[in-house]
Amino acid sequence: LDNFGIRLNEKPPCINIKKKERGGVDFQWLCPQTKGVTQDVAARILREYRITSATVAVRDDVTTDQFIDACDGKRTYIPGLYVMNKIDQLTIEELDIIDEIPNYVPISSRDEWNIDELMETIWSKCNMLRVYTKPKGQVPDYDEPVVLHADGPTVEQFCNRIHKGLMEQFKYAWVWGSSVRHQPQRVGKDHVLCDEDVIQVVKKV
Repeated sequence: LDNFGIRLNEKPPCINIKKKERGGVDFQWLCPQTKGVTQDVAARILREYRITSATVAVRDDVTTDQFIDACDGKRTYIPGLYVMNKIDQLTIEELDIIDEIPNYVPISSRDEWNIDELMETIWSKCNMLRVYTKPKGQVPDYDEPVVLHADGPTVEQFCNRIHKGLMEQFKYAWVWGSSVRHQPQRVGKDHVLCDEDVIQVVKKV
């Protein structure tokens, strides 16, 4: 996977490379570098990618490979999870050894052991959250949540997930849950939702 540009269980390095027409390369080292990346090393890598004029801001302590990845700009960062089956056939000592492996969940599909933890771990790895709908005068629908990415989803994004034309009729929304102080609280389209919030959309008359 690594040779194909896929970075498993890694986060993109916090390096911003802004190209410009002239003026050479300006470096902004916002974090001490302890993994081998110096200004000379970085400049050589930039020349390999024909970047001769740019402003480079480095906010992480990065390796040479990570700096190369930032220059290339074609890397894919995805979460990965190792699922180990047949734990019912292992000893406690063997399970203790396996427990030192990162990003894994042991299960027994035959006996249905640890399936709940597997589901929760998958949910966490996917970085998603659940928002429940509440039609006016009815109880919330907890059976079919609307699934959104967990990176600051707004009420507007929720509405667009329901129907692209819903925002044209949007007036405001009532929200119950951890994203609001009052239960319920009236919010606008820019309100940021949290996991397991309940929302009721009020349309224009």
